[in-house]
Amino acid sequence: MADKAAPLPASSGGLMRFFEDETKGFKMDPKIVISIPIGLIAVSWIIDLFLAQ
Repeated sequence: MADKAAPLPASSGGLMRFFEDETKGFKMDPKIVISIPIGLIAVSWIIDLFLAQ
């Protein structure tokens, strides 16, 4: 099967394009990465409202 990636420009010096670099490990959806801290901040804020009375 032929590689369908676009050829690198001649001036690149053989450097790898950033999206060709695959790293091993756990991958998460960016929506989850953003929603977890926002959720923790909201829960902390709600707890603070109820306990501050």
